[in-house]
Amino acid sequence: MLYTALKTVHLLSIIVWIGGMVFAQFFLRPALSQLEPPQRIRLMHDVLGRFFNAVLVAAGLTLGSGIWMIGRMARQMAQSGVKFNMPLEWMVMATLGLLMMLIFGHIRFVLFARLSRAVTEAAWPAGGAALASIRTWVMVNLVLGVLIVVVTLLGLSL
Repeated sequence: MLYTALKTVHLLSIIVWIGGMVFAQFFLRPALSQLEPPQRIRLMHDVLGRFFNAVLVAAGLTLGSGIWMIGRMARQMAQSGVKFNMPLEWMVMATLGLLMMLIFGHIRFVLFARLSRAVTEAAWPAGGAALASIRTWVMVNLVLGVLIVVVTLLGLSL
């Protein structure tokens, strides 16, 4: 029962993270292009601030539940006298997931801080540049996230 609950938390956290990136990249940002830079940048700052807080929680839940599930599997196999070899798909998922978390840390703590400064100082060109950097790195993370889902669901023998 605990394994199922943790796997559900793991998947829901990933859905929030990847779904939020899709929404921001392909729906919110294009819809805001009709606004003037001060309004657009302020609104994106507010939305991204809320989203990034949710991703902090989602990333923590994903990491914690993932580590627990891998540890549980390794422990069960060891207790059965079988050597644990983590499947290649899990290795890819774990490695790319950690990379996504590092990229998110850069987005949240470096790039978003630049955006926050630009909004505070009403420096709209700097705010636009910060948003462009955030958009680029969010797209990298989105590609990695989708790759993880594909590899995990379909395996590496595509």
